[in-house]
Amino acid sequence: MSDKNSPSNPIAVYGSLLYFTADPMTHGEKACHHHSKGMLLIENGRITYVGSRSMGPKPPLGSTIFDYGEKLILPGFVDTHLHPPQHGVIASNSTELLHWLDTYTFPEEARFSDPAHCEKAAKAFFDELLTHGTTTLLAMATVHSSSAEALFKEAHRRNIRLITGKTLMDRNAPDYLTDTPQSAYDESLSLIRKWHGKGRLAYGVTPRFAVSSTREQLEACGALLQKSPGIYLHTHLSENHQEIKTVKELFPEAKDYLDVYDRYGLVKERSIFAHAIHLSEPEFARLKESRAAISFCPSSNLFLGSGLFRLKKAREYDIPVGLGSDIGGGTSFSPFHTMAEGFKVCQLLKEPISAMGTFYLATLGGAISLGLEKEVGTFAPGLEGDFVVIDPKTTPLSAMRTDRCKSIEELLFVLMILGDERFVSATHVMGEQVMTKRPF
Repeated sequence: MSDKNSPSNPIAVYGSLLYFTADPMTHGEKACHHHSKGMLLIENGRITYVGSRSMGPKPPLGSTIFDYGEKLILPGFVDTHLHPPQHGVIASNSTELLHWLDTYTFPEEARFSDPAHCEKAAKAFFDELLTHGTTTLLAMATVHSSSAEALFKEAHRRNIRLITGKTLMDRNAPDYLTDTPQSAYDESLSLIRKWHGKGRLAYGVTPRFAVSSTREQLEACGALLQKSPGIYLHTHLSENHQEIKTVKELFPEAKDYLDVYDRYGLVKERSIFAHAIHLSEPEFARLKESRAAISFCPSSNLFLGSGLFRLKKAREYDIPVGLGSDIGGGTSFSPFHTMAEGFKVCQLLKEPISAMGTFYLATLGGAISLGLEKEVGTFAPGLEGDFVVIDPKTTPLSAMRTDRCKSIEELLFVLMILGDERFVSATHVMGEQVMTKRPF
């Protein structure tokens, strides 16, 4: 993919670098790399050096210098599941998933039939995202092509790595939000041809979930995947007990929920299933076999009372897992908040995860789940220069706790629990500073 909008001048970044090269939950502390006085060199948007400042080369003449002192510099956060059109209904009270969709989500998504609204909403959404340090995302648009179009256009303008697609629904949704199998295919194909592979953009075929798609529409999804190698499949799976019951009624021929998708060629590498809370052993096994991935959305799962995702079980099956904010069922754009909620879910299941483990899921783990580990999620020569600058001493409380930390694990735990967007001092995309809260 091209590096459109990459800075023409080389960039040198100084600060406390922290990144992962493997899963710390299996490889231990050696998977975590920390250079307290580190340096990143970036040219044409890609990293040319990462490591100790004193041991590294001198920045090329004419380099733009960003000196962040003792602040922490991490790879840009990766959000593997969220709904930009639900930005406006975050923090809407509800009893459970299906009621929440009918009461808040569908009426809000109806507003995206207006292209002008789509463009305005896309700008506000990406402003919010960058404020929280997220630089790579897998997102669901609405059923309107204009919604996906606006997201692609704005992400391309800002050079953000985005995977999205028009949501497909041809039943069990309001008439004003439904399409047909043919229009779903035609409009998706048009968007694929226009946007997939342009800059840092990729397309995801996006049936909302099995409840809202007929067999004919799921067949059309499979045809799109066959026609356009390299695109993604993005949908929901086993989020809610009532949803699972409804799927069984609609598809009595299927062995289980996952099999509904599998019958139409939708379970494969580059298939990402959000939630996956209530899976059977055969479903876990099939996900492993297919090399598909799961988006763990703890904030949303707790808010809607959907259930507790079994991260340990997914890890036992070696299924790639990333973190998803699931805005707007999720309650915060903040990756810190999502990590903290994920930690709590694991605590409730008596299957604890370390702070290193949560930060891995929010960076390299998320990138691996999207098949993007050779582009983002860590720091290495040749990778894209997305990163976030974090100030652990943003508040008096965090400053006090940070001063008492005796290890990186302790520091990450403090950030996971106390952190939010206030702690994000700056966000860089392909080396370029795209958000800063104070002059440096």
